[in-house]
Amino acid sequence: MLFALICRDKPGHGHVRQENRAAHLDYLAAAGDRLFAAGPTQTDDGNAVTGSIVIVDCADRAAAEAFAAGDPYAKANLFEGVEIHRWKKVLPAD
Repeated sequence: MLFALICRDKPGHGHVRQENRAAHLDYLAAAGDRLFAAGPTQTDDGNAVTGSIVIVDCADRAAAEAFAAGDPYAKANLFEGVEIHRWKKVLPAD
């Protein structure tokens, strides 16, 4: 089942994001086919990153929580908060 991880960066922690970006991308790549989508959220003008959205296929909520906790960004204490929601893809139809 798909889970959406909605992560909000702590203000003023852009340096933490930058320092851990390569490890974060490697972590997501290691998820392989389980990774549905991922990318940063931005300010309306696109000039700053405010967090991340990751949609990942996990067996259950506990697995989604473990995946979120294992992210190098989470381990580096980048996030002010993380919401985890079960997500259902409806459109576009496959």
